[in-house]
Formats: sequence, structure tokens, C-alpha cells
Amino acid sequence: MTIDWQPLCDLIRQHETFLLTSHCRADCDAVGSELGLAQILQALGKRAVIVNGDPVPEHIGFINPDEQVRVINQTVEPKELSKLDVLIVVDTSAWVQLGPMADVVKAFPGERVVIDHHVSQDDLGAIEFKEETAEATGRLVLELGEALGVEITPEIAMPLFAAIATDTGWFRFSSVTEKTFLALSRLVAAGADPPAIFSALYERHTLPRLYLRARILKNIVSGADGRLLSTHVTKQDFLETGANATDTEDAINALHTVAGSEIAVLFVELEPSETKVSLRSRTDFDVQQIAAQFGGGGHKKAAGVTFSGSLEEAREAVLDAICVALG
Repeated sequence: MTIDWQPLCDLIRQHETFLLTSHCRADCDAVGSELGLAQILQALGKRAVIVNGDPVPEHIGFINPDEQVRVINQTVEPKELSKLDVLIVVDTSAWVQLGPMADVVKAFPGERVVIDHHVSQDDLGAIEFKEETAEATGRLVLELGEALGVEITPEIAMPLFAAIATDTGWFRFSSVTEKTFLALSRLVAAGADPPAIFSALYERHTLPRLYLRARILKNIVSGADGRLLSTHVTKQDFLETGANATDTEDAINALHTVAGSEIAVLFVELEPSETKVSLRSRTDFDVQQIAAQFGGGGHKKAAGVTFSGSLEEAREAVLDAICVALG
């Protein structure tokens, strides 16, 4: 599917000020898309303000060195945003993922836009520009920039390269296509530095992050004759290692290094009655349908949900649902 960017190009040219936001516990695709889009808008002489529901996670802080991403009710008040012309939500179209920014979106009086690549969605009252087969929202933002005739600078290229690289597992997921590498080549030509981005992402871990990873690996449980691997992290694990919730990023992919594994699930205890569940598939098994059963969403091969229940309740319910679907 190819997006017709002309309506959004016209909308952008007709307005001067823009509010950009994305999901809580943002990843590089979310923040990189916001930063790349902000730079594109600024290149057109527009004003762009980025506001999220929570701070940029520490482990991807390199992508936001100038701290352009502000936090609602912490570094900016909702009343300051109502006079902006257009609100653009990137990398999600789910109310629950917006956190405290959901109220801002609902109350926003101007035009609303969604740029996203996820299957699941809510009605945000927005004009949608979605390509569900796209490997990353970052590529869609690059396409928009090129449709607008904006020169891709190093400041645009770096966050968009990071967005695409991380959402494809550094180009090893099945979502990667010829379009991916064509986009990456343009970003590298524009000044993106792949070795520097890789180093910032994967070679500057803290000791607490490594200690937590050890516990994640220790907790792996095999099911469905080795086809299903799951693991979990408790609040006590975070307390004892000194790690935080963002230190679980990318840990789930370690489960797919085991021969014969098809489905991987990571359970993270956020609160006694709230559990984050991440699901991955490397076959035709649709984990998005599993997540949807519990109010979550995502893609066929990568999905997630915030489960309202204890860690044990989440493990029992989600793993049972997967086993039933596997037959």
C-alpha cells in the first residue's frame, strides 16, 4: 500500500503551528519519528512542539540531546497547547497508549492527524495516514518529508534511521523489504551514521540493565513443545538490580535465538495489578489477535498489551490463550 501524502502536504502548507505526540514508554520509532517530523516542519518555516505523556526513556536519550521532547504536566501545561493549529500523533492510534496526552488530544480544537503503521486503532477523530505493512513509522515520515520537497539533513536523517533500525531489529525482521533499504540509503547519504547509532543503542548499557537481562534469561519457561518461550520480570527484580522498566527493551528477542521457538512472550510487572505483556512471532502465528483479546494491539508478528491484573494472572491468561490458538 502506498500513502497519498498530498492531503497532508496541503494541510501542512495551510497552517503554521503543530503539536506532535506519540505513545508512552516511547521507543526510537516514536521519538525518532517525532524529531524527524519536527525538523521537516521547521525546514518549511513552521513551528513544531513535541509533547509526550512521559519522558524519553534514558536508554534512548541520545536521540534527544537537545531535549526537544517535552512532558505534559511537567515541562508544559495543557493550556499552552490549545492554540496550536494541528495535532499530529505518530506511531500509535490507541487512546490507552497516549497516557495523559489522551486528554489533550480529546480536547484539541484544531485539526488532528495520525501517521502510523500499526494494525490496531481507535477513532482519535483524526485524518489517518497509515500503512500497516510498513516496517516503521520513521519510513513514513521520511516519505512525507520527500513529498513536501524538504531536503533531508543530518538532523532529520539520524532520528529516522534510528527509528527504522530499531523497529526492524536492526533489519532482521520479516517486515524488512526493498523499500527499507532504499530509505536507509537515502538517510545515510543525507548524513545518518549507522555505526554511531548502533553504538549509542547497544554498546552503552548500564550494569543494572545487564543484571536485569540475566534474570530475564534465567526466568525463561518453555511450552508447547518448545514452540512457545516466555519469561517475566517482577518489581522485586527491578528493585534488586537497580534497573528500570525501559531496561527490558529488546530483551524479548533473545528468546527467538532458541532453535524451534516460534512465539516469545515477556511479562513485566509494572504494579501489583498491572502487567505489561510483549509478544513476538516468527511464523504465521498472529500475536496481534492474542493481544486484541486483552485490549491490546500491534502487528501480526509484534504486539503488546497492558494487562489489568497481577503478573501471575497475566501469565495464566495470555499463555492459555496462545496455547488454545496453537491448538
